[in-house]
Amino acid sequence: MTTTAPPATAPSTASLVGTTRKHATKRRGERFARGVLMGPFFALFVVVFLIPVGTALWLSFFAEDRPGLGFGPDRTVFVGLRSYFAVLSDPTFLSSLGTVVSYCLLYIPLMVVGALALALLLDSGVVRLRAWAQLGLFMPHAVPGIIAAIIWLYLYTPGLSPVVDLLGKANITVDFLGVHTVLPAIVNISLWSNLGYNMVIFYAALQAVPREVIEASVVDGAGPMRTALSVKAPLVRSAIVTVAMFTLIWALQLFTEPVLLSQSTPMISARFSPSMYIFDAAFTRNNYGLAAAASVILLICTIALSYGITRWSNRTDRRQEIAR
Repeated sequence: MTTTAPPATAPSTASLVGTTRKHATKRRGERFARGVLMGPFFALFVVVFLIPVGTALWLSFFAEDRPGLGFGPDRTVFVGLRSYFAVLSDPTFLSSLGTVVSYCLLYIPLMVVGALALALLLDSGVVRLRAWAQLGLFMPHAVPGIIAAIIWLYLYTPGLSPVVDLLGKANITVDFLGVHTVLPAIVNISLWSNLGYNMVIFYAALQAVPREVIEASVVDGAGPMRTALSVKAPLVRSAIVTVAMFTLIWALQLFTEPVLLSQSTPMISARFSPSMYIFDAAFTRNNYGLAAAASVILLICTIALSYGITRWSNRTDRRQEIAR
């Protein structure tokens, strides 16, 4: 007697359909979880970035004009790109851009090199009481920027500063708020406030460097200096680029330090930096269209420079991978 086996097609099809449904359900769950986790970020991004940028962009196309001979109430009129042309043709704004470029050229290399040198020194084990050294270097960053600027303003002002008095007793005359020293004085305040913070970032990156690589360099005869510069520093290159980029973004928004120092020196005008120019246009001259246009221009410059640094870093990484 012959027996016929039941067809296997039906069970396999049902199993396939069930598996497909499970995968679809899993994908929907993953998308929902991603949406829940990323939702607060996108909400915050819209509130603190997109809405302010959109508002500034909208205001930059309008201005307050008075009809006729100047009598009557002001009216808001569409002026197109007039505010942008006014900002870009204003020698005061161009001078403020030159000032902030000089500030960046002086501040960023000192910040990156100084923070990296301190991190390498701590990582080398030469410094004792490493945790206390990190705490001492990081503490200035915990001081609010306004308080830090006030402290240094006190130390810079003749007649009040014990530092100036001590140098005077040694027949050394230094005007920290002079025409040639006011920019280095502002750089010094920024370094004092942020050097320890960036040092901690570099030190954390150095802790992730494999100890086997460092031990191999020592076995090959590399001294402490060569190990630091030729082995450790290249391995934390991504952290260096990140710190440089965020330091650049912060430096382009220079505002607090020159505003407070301007109370004691005529060398700092109300439009010393682009941010001070924007503040003066908005709250002194009540020209919100001009201030919005200057803000948009500063934002475009910041985005362009950040994008350039990122592209340069990615290209350098690709070249190194190809060379390997």
